[in-house]
Amino acid sequence: MVMAVVIGLGLGTVWLTWAQDDEGPMSSLRFMVVRNSDGKPVRNAEVVLHPVKRKGKQAQGEMELKTDADGRANIDGIPYGPLRVQVLAPHFQTFGEDYEINKAEMQITVKLKHPGEQYSVYENHEDDKKPQ
Repeated sequence: MVMAVVIGLGLGTVWLTWAQDDEGPMSSLRFMVVRNSDGKPVRNAEVVLHPVKRKGKQAQGEMELKTDADGRANIDGIPYGPLRVQVLAPHFQTFGEDYEINKAEMQITVKLKHPGEQYSVYENHEDDKKPQ
């Protein structure tokens, strides 16, 4: 438990350092995480924010948020520029997308999908169309 707090504080410090390096305009982000199938909120989903460098490479540092019972998570003080958002929740496909943060306040809605069926090479797939 203590180790988790120390790691969380360390990541928050890295994130804060990254945010302060930019010294430009800052944004407030509002996340809404819902099920794709019925639009119901997903509680306790992890929303992971990664800073992105100029050429699309992921920079050092990250910030993790958890959604509340209404599927919402908020954070203030995010510098303008590219940001990679990843959302993870049990029993859902992992979501990932890059966003350009360019407004004082932004609302980002993420629709999580249930996993699709796995494809196995050991099963009979004679009905599948083969490329010609």
